Amino acid sequence: MSMKRTNVYADPEDLALITQAAERRGVPEAEIIREGIHLAAMANRVWDEPLDWPTFDGPGWVADKEEVRAAVVRRTDDR
Repeated sequence: MSMKRTNVYADPEDLALITQAAERRGVPEAEIIREGIHLAAMANRVWDEPLDWPTFDGPGWVADKEEVRAAVVRRTDDR
């Protein structure tokens, strides 16, 4: 993947957090910054087409934990 260099201004406190995160993860600070740029870009992306989310038939109320567990177990057992 080709990358382009750019300069940005950042708060010293943010840079300190980035430095700490990079040290903890054992990666360069630039990797943390690239991840942040990617997340910001994706969060602000305008999609050309609406997402095709699946829909589910149901009774019209939110299922509780036990209903979800029972449905998943049933579906897994059917295999």
